Amino acid sequence: MPYPDRTYTEGAPITDQRVPAGPIETRWDRRRFSARLVNPANRRNRSVIVVGTGLAGGSAAATLAELGYQVKSFCYQDSPRRAHSIAAQGGINAAKNYRNDGDSVHRLFYDTVKGGDFRSRESNVHRLAQISVEIIDQCVAQGVPFAREYGGLLDTRSFGGAQVSRTFYARGQTGQQLLLGAYQALERQIAAGRVEMHPRTEMLDLIVVDDRARGIVVRDLVTGAVSTHFADAVVLATGGYGNVFHLSTNAKGCNTTAIWRAHRRGALFANPCFTQIHPTCIPISGDHQSKLTLMSESLRNDGRVWVPRDPHDTRAPNDIPEADRDYFLERMYPAFGNLVPRDIASRAAKNISDEKRGVYLDFADAIDRLGALAVEQRYGNLFEMYQRITGDDPYRTPMRIYPAVHYTMGGLWVDYDLRSTIPGLYVIGEANFSDHGANRLGASALMQGLADGYFVLPGVIGDYLADAPFGPLDDSHPVVADTVSEVRGRVKTLLAVDGDRTVESFHRELGRLMWDECGMERDEEGLRKALERIPELREEFWQRVKVPGTGERLNQELEKAGRVADFFELAELMCVDALHRAESCGGHFRSESRTPDGEALRDDANYSYVAAWEYTGVGQPPVLHKEELVFEHVTPSTRSYS
Repeated sequence: MPYPDRTYTEGAPITDQRVPAGPIETRWDRRRFSARLVNPANRRNRSVIVVGTGLAGGSAAATLAELGYQVKSFCYQDSPRRAHSIAAQGGINAAKNYRNDGDSVHRLFYDTVKGGDFRSRESNVHRLAQISVEIIDQCVAQGVPFAREYGGLLDTRSFGGAQVSRTFYARGQTGQQLLLGAYQALERQIAAGRVEMHPRTEMLDLIVVDDRARGIVVRDLVTGAVSTHFADAVVLATGGYGNVFHLSTNAKGCNTTAIWRAHRRGALFANPCFTQIHPTCIPISGDHQSKLTLMSESLRNDGRVWVPRDPHDTRAPNDIPEADRDYFLERMYPAFGNLVPRDIASRAAKNISDEKRGVYLDFADAIDRLGALAVEQRYGNLFEMYQRITGDDPYRTPMRIYPAVHYTMGGLWVDYDLRSTIPGLYVIGEANFSDHGANRLGASALMQGLADGYFVLPGVIGDYLADAPFGPLDDSHPVVADTVSEVRGRVKTLLAVDGDRTVESFHRELGRLMWDECGMERDEEGLRKALERIPELREEFWQRVKVPGTGERLNQELEKAGRVADFFELAELMCVDALHRAESCGGHFRSESRTPDGEALRDDANYSYVAAWEYTGVGQPPVLHKEELVFEHVTPSTRSYS
């Protein structure tokens, strides 16, 4: 059945009721002061569920427990330290200005709003820039081994979209070191009895009673047992949904289930089509590849990006002389060169090359200038990883790179206090939409995750919990019983289909469709094609999918099937969002909306808003609620990095 021409309906606008008025520089301080508090003795009687143990979830659970709240923490991994945050490589931004190169809180704020192509909230971004300086102090106090200069001061390097060095790093393992810091803080609270840890446990639904988020339904991934957990508030810190494209830089387990089930329960989903393509990924090597590997953006500090001037040049890269090389980013964007933002670098790479040929990231100049030892000290583990995967030695041969799906700027809609549209449901880190607009600057994901977990959420959640506790709940409550029944029924249905196609085959087909029609470049024809095919593929999934085994034991195919089923529904909303936004901005590039020289053409007159979508049922047109964006401190303009 063709997708209806009327792909959505429009509802009432939505506004952020909790952002303070007045000078932007003092809004966060004034909000923290105006938020109600819970005294230390009463915190022991308030309970919070935190789903996810990455940088946002791990830091939030540890900090809330340190404050005295009773916390339950959940992750589907074997251990909290297996969260995908551990894979982040390049660094974390902070406006410390240790280099005395002109950085400031305002400059970080400005760069982030501009880098997001003027599709983010000013208040949220300014708060993020303010808190950035506190994050570094927090992590150093935890013992995070940031790189240091010869004199012992913390070192920094540059990332895309900035002309200052504000990125703190630990070689190419920054995410790992930061996560271990949060993990140690979390483990301390587990040992103290203030955090109840549930690993190998997946959230499969949200319990909403009397219009409040009061708990979750989970499945034990080892035994298959379905159970409920209750609290006064629920915090989702479950990361992004890039795996809807099948091939991405995300860990294979990354999924959308937690936030999608919350969306189905009434939480609005904002800007789902805003997905980030990272320019420095190892190219695809085969049709049955399961995931892609990212090479840190930090490599663009010293690596130079080029392609052969002759697209038919078949010589090995080391045999191509300088005269026959096109350093296209340096040529096209001389002010920023190889450090332009990710969306711009990715489109430039795609337009000038193709998947088979890729582009080169060359360190010959850096090795000549700095010496191989200095390059190894900065990037050694990244070079080793590249060599193990490809067999090529990047000290001698330029790396081959190509753009790939990496981060998602969309997510559940939240207000200034990180509250979703369901009272009692908070969403932090990549799971929400709040800070990055249409494109995230490199090294800002770790910044947002730790800002939300260590500082923002603990500073405002008391305003809600001051009204708690909200009364006891158990499995006999009709709403709880119905929610559990739905979860059990879904599991039973997946196992009962017993079809002839694997879950992976469906995921691969959906991912290819999404990459082709809603990937680096979108147009109306392709999006409508996707909106016709996705419902057909989803219906075929529920008729033909083969899930072997049972639900009473470890069954990774069952886990995957549930996640892919949610990806089908999310993919449809992503295409509706991309179709309705007939402009190009950041990572969302509509081929019909471009400048004469091929750059993104934004339409501020018609699309300067957050698109917050309301769920109305599978295959039914969603309802669009617009949150108008107001710019008082940064004037939207055509982004120029030349």
